[in-house]
Amino acid sequence: MVGNVKTMPSSLKKNRYGRHSNVCSLPEKSVLVHGLKSDGGYCGAVTKGLECGKRHMVIWKHLRMLGFVLGLMASFFVLDSLMLSVIHHLSARSAGPSRKTMGVEDGGRGYIVEKTKAKMMYRRLDNLADKALLMNEVQNDENLLWEEPTGQASTWKPCANKTNSLDQGQAVNHTGFILVSANGGLNQQRVAVCNAVAVAVLLNATLVLPKFLYSSVWKDSSQFGDIYQEDYFINLLKDDVRIVKELPTHLNSLDIEAIGSQFTDMDIMKESKPIDFVKIVLPVLRRNGVVHFLGFGNRLAFDPLPYKLQRLRCKCNFHALKFVPQIQEVGSLLVQRIRRHSSVVSKLDAQLLGDHMPKAPTTNLDTSSQGPFKYLALHMRFETDMVAYSQCDFGGGEKEWNELQAYREIHFPTLVMRMKNESISPSELRMLGRCPLTPEEAALMLSALGFKSRTYIYLAGSHIYGGQSRMLPFTKLYPNLVTKEDLLTPSELAPFRNFSSRLAALDFIACATSDVFAMTDSGSQLSSLVSGYRVYHGDGQAPTLRPNKKRFAKILSENETISWDQFKDRVTKMIDEGHRVRSRRWGRSIYRQPRTPGCMCKDSS
Repeated sequence: MVGNVKTMPSSLKKNRYGRHSNVCSLPEKSVLVHGLKSDGGYCGAVTKGLECGKRHMVIWKHLRMLGFVLGLMASFFVLDSLMLSVIHHLSARSAGPSRKTMGVEDGGRGYIVEKTKAKMMYRRLDNLADKALLMNEVQNDENLLWEEPTGQASTWKPCANKTNSLDQGQAVNHTGFILVSANGGLNQQRVAVCNAVAVAVLLNATLVLPKFLYSSVWKDSSQFGDIYQEDYFINLLKDDVRIVKELPTHLNSLDIEAIGSQFTDMDIMKESKPIDFVKIVLPVLRRNGVVHFLGFGNRLAFDPLPYKLQRLRCKCNFHALKFVPQIQEVGSLLVQRIRRHSSVVSKLDAQLLGDHMPKAPTTNLDTSSQGPFKYLALHMRFETDMVAYSQCDFGGGEKEWNELQAYREIHFPTLVMRMKNESISPSELRMLGRCPLTPEEAALMLSALGFKSRTYIYLAGSHIYGGQSRMLPFTKLYPNLVTKEDLLTPSELAPFRNFSSRLAALDFIACATSDVFAMTDSGSQLSSLVSGYRVYHGDGQAPTLRPNKKRFAKILSENETISWDQFKDRVTKMIDEGHRVRSRRWGRSIYRQPRTPGCMCKDSS
């Protein structure tokens, strides 16, 4: 029977993988069965075939395992790509209005677009913050960060908008006219204007609408009427002080400096008392009928000051100075776009934007599941002039120090002379709290307080010193960062170009109307005025974060050893201290701390 079976030569048979093989070839199934029954001569062949079959089975199992592993790896790659796509999509959605939609060209904020090595002073803490933010994303305890920590803030109410009518005696004893030329930027000028109002009443004089000096630093030719509503200002204060737009014709021809009626900062000391103005200025005013304060800024002290003058300064700052419609209109656009057209408005909106308050959204936005859109405004006081003047070391090495020294020699020659006679080191200055916070330090503060990485942040201020290299540590932790240049189109910004005070007015609006305002330097005029404005008009619902730079420097000095929990606890206590509701202390600014008699009243009920 065996001889009747036709089989292929073993060298031409195919194995189970469809490939020809001359190794371990097996007889056909029928041959094996028949041979087992009738011919023991096939026993050796069958045994050999079974052994080869086992080898094939082992090989097949290995190949199946290899295929499974490769398939699993491919699945991981596909899943990873899918997750990256989803994350990219969510990031794009959470990054605010697109540049294309807003009409802003790519590269509007150069330090985000370019690739530069980050300048970091606290690499270990940065890494700890990064890990903490990842953990924070799954927690749901952020709401308290957006609220005033104590209900006591709402017990103080604005009460400066009252009138002390001019009596007949004041009109008869009129002493003359006061001219004021205010220097500095928007915020210094604002303080100068309101101090001038108080001095005019103090000396029983008429105030000529203040002029703003052109500065080689600010390079802004804007005048009062380019920023504030002149008629509104005059009319609101008409029962408190006499204000005119121009000096009378018969006084225009006078050489004010020649007749000795011009007073500079050298003549009037910083924060002079009312009696100083009465002794030094009043006799000249009565003799010549006019005086001119040149560079008038913080010349008037906050204490001691009569109640009605303190109240009048508050009324001027918090009620009389209204931005012109052009600034209000663009400021409203800016706020709407930061809020993503949320219809929620506040009392601060009404005070700052007037008839241009944000209106209800034109599109149906479903915010019921996540509530009103909120944002944090951050005034990053880290411009070149601030950094250079501080004389601090910011980790940039000898190259950075020489660069800042060259800037100081050009812009602050007096400071350079003083530095030669002083022996205080940059590290000592830092521990004394005299160094402005870097963007990296600001990000560490926010992360320690618990703000999530997705927090939407509006950045106020001029160009950050160091550009992208300084901003990278911040944007790594908080990527949802926008500026007015990101949110407004070139045509909308065009009327403000080359006018730093008008641009600063937009920042003032965006910061004052924010859900939370954070500052990096409590001594900054913008930060001081914005925080005071939020206290006065915020109805106890406008929290402000004020770091104590001296305490923060001490905490950061332990960068290499402090745990994240310790860092977080100490930073939180530092900020909580700044949240304490208290009356203005003697000598402190009423523009920053308006909780004082004549400015705000405490509701005893």
